[in-house]
Amino acid sequence: MNYIKCLLHKLIEVDIIKFFSLNAISTFVRMLAGIVSVKVVAAIIGPAGVALLGQLNNVSSILLGLANGGINSGITKYVSEYKEDKFAISRLLSNALRITLFFTVIVALVLILLHNQLSRWIMLSDDFGYVFVFFGFTIIFYTLNAFLLSILNGYKEFKKYVVVNICGTIIGLIFSVTLVLLFGLTGAMINAVTFQSVMFFVTLWMCRKCVWLKLENFRGKFDSEITRKYLRYSLMTLTSLAITPVSQILLRGYVISEISITEAGWWEGMNRISNMYLSIITSSFSVYYLPRLSEIKDNMELRYEIFKCYKVIVPILLTATIAIYILRHFIIWLLFSPEFYPMENFFIWQMLGDFFKICSWLLSFVMVAKAMTKAFITTEIFFSLSFIVLGYLCMQFNGTIGLTQAYLANYILYLLCMIIVFKKIIFVSNK
Repeated sequence: MNYIKCLLHKLIEVDIIKFFSLNAISTFVRMLAGIVSVKVVAAIIGPAGVALLGQLNNVSSILLGLANGGINSGITKYVSEYKEDKFAISRLLSNALRITLFFTVIVALVLILLHNQLSRWIMLSDDFGYVFVFFGFTIIFYTLNAFLLSILNGYKEFKKYVVVNICGTIIGLIFSVTLVLLFGLTGAMINAVTFQSVMFFVTLWMCRKCVWLKLENFRGKFDSEITRKYLRYSLMTLTSLAITPVSQILLRGYVISEISITEAGWWEGMNRISNMYLSIITSSFSVYYLPRLSEIKDNMELRYEIFKCYKVIVPILLTATIAIYILRHFIIWLLFSPEFYPMENFFIWQMLGDFFKICSWLLSFVMVAKAMTKAFITTEIFFSLSFIVLGYLCMQFNGTIGLTQAYLANYILYLLCMIIVFKKIIFVSNK
């Protein structure tokens, strides 16, 4: 008993535990909002509508990543490293803003000018061109919001970050439910491409008194060296954003055309459940883990930080996956509608896949923190392609459930790959 008390006391002193405690309220609010939003959307538009919405969400994640230049992780890393150097911060922020605005304008023009073509290609219909027009006119607010949040991450302003997320979540929920109730599938589509933009105004208000939010910090001259550093992050982020959703789009498209759009909706529903509960953990990656890894220069210290996070996150992850599996019938009833009950069979494979996914991400984030561009891009492309191949193969034997089996197999292989890539850090001698 004394040992357990001592262990708990030590854990409370760990920064990541402090962040988890601080993030608990935000996570609870986000979970409640997610439950309400998913339930309303699923009840009104059904599995077929959820499948179409999944297609739009995957493509919008690619376009949003392109619009911010894929440099948000780089902003967090370099702000974390140079936050005490006012001159360096000015150079970093001004060049980051230029890159962000450049990419945003290009993506916005493509969305507005090619809205009908995008509707036919992505939604397989001419009926949704207006969605991409909405997207084009509001995307700048999303990119500026992500820009501000990346700076907050770099400065480790955890409390402000949590408050911003709580306020944004509540406003986003109201926005989402209102659109879906009023306009059905149309409202769900518009919400999918605009709700994150609404959060910009919340973030800007919360950051208005931050010491770094000064005009002079964003008026520095163009710096080719800093731009090159950011573009390395662009390559990594844009590769990840493009490859992963594309693999899901291809596999979902196969299910829709060869099996049924309803089963595609079940798979999308399963992915939504994973995304909802895993966001509790992954939020700590971008807000705590990335800035912390970026600061560390010594391999021994890096190893200590990685294993410290494993000790904290793995028990939480195990508890969550087991609880969700046991409560799977109740969760489907709570989040969706009776039409989704057949996806109960997906849970065991998806939960195991989620476990190996997070275990592998704890290592793969080192590639982002240390700007290991070639290694990151190579592994992202290889394992996205392997997921597509495994997905097609498994579906030949087990139908749509094969996608969740492929998901598990792919992340087991990815974790083994990460262990090999970082063996010098993982197995470094303490002597």
